[in-house]
Amino acid sequence: MLTARPKIAELIFQVYGRSLHPELFEVYASRTVRRGKYEAKIDITSAGHVVCWRYAGLTLTEVATSANHPLPERRRLLFAKLRGQRNEHVACRGGVNYDVSFQLEPVEPEVFWLFQKELARDGQHQGMLHHFDASGRMALGALSYIHVDSRDRRLFVQAFHTFPDDYAIVKSQSVFQIP
Repeated sequence: MLTARPKIAELIFQVYGRSLHPELFEVYASRTVRRGKYEAKIDITSAGHVVCWRYAGLTLTEVATSANHPLPERRRLLFAKLRGQRNEHVACRGGVNYDVSFQLEPVEPEVFWLFQKELARDGQHQGMLHHFDASGRMALGALSYIHVDSRDRRLFVQAFHTFPDDYAIVKSQSVFQIP
């Protein structure tokens, strides 16, 4: 189990057509959303996040984590290294659609600290926010912030994860949509 943020070169994004055992992750913050005919559990983890979304017997699990974090390959629908920017679409049975856009953005130190400060301030009033301990190299630790917008037929999850040692930000936007 990871105890600190991984290096940005190790980051991956995966989507499964099944749930994953909760003991696979070190969870720092969690929220459950029930809306209309679906439900979702959103977790902030040591390397990123896990979203487990369920609707009418269908389960989709989105994971942003480290490549060194052992996860199963069975029923994995998407595997991508977090580099640059990427958009993906998964069409599921019953007319369910999953769309995601994710990126790893290295930024200048001044931009990074300004973004982290704004994220910490805004995250205190809305969404899910977790402050990580400093790594020792930097005075301030990483942040993870997740904003959830639920509608009867759509769940929108926006996540930001900062990596101070690398002056990098991981951003993702996911939409789980039912017919």
